[in-house]
Amino acid sequence: MPLTVKFIGALRHLSGKSLFTFGFEEGISVKGLLERISREMPELKHTFSDVGLNDSKSNSLILVNGREISVLSGYSTNLRDGDEITLVPVIHGG
Repeated sequence: MPLTVKFIGALRHLSGKSLFTFGFEEGISVKGLLERISREMPELKHTFSDVGLNDSKSNSLILVNGREISVLSGYSTNLRDGDEITLVPVIHGG
């Protein structure tokens, strides 16, 4: 089964898709998937830059099967075949 990625809000607009599937790779983590999305969908590269992947103040809320990754293992969360990943942009302001 593939990994299903749901794009919400501005990410849907940038990617031109609300739903995308990626072939499952054994041992892939959330960080690995985001790097893969950045390579395959360059229009989202700025959203998932290395800075964002190493910053606790990410610009996206990331859910794996409805659970936010901070209650799992963060970007190191290993994905399983058939998982559903939801990416929700977070608006920062001041």
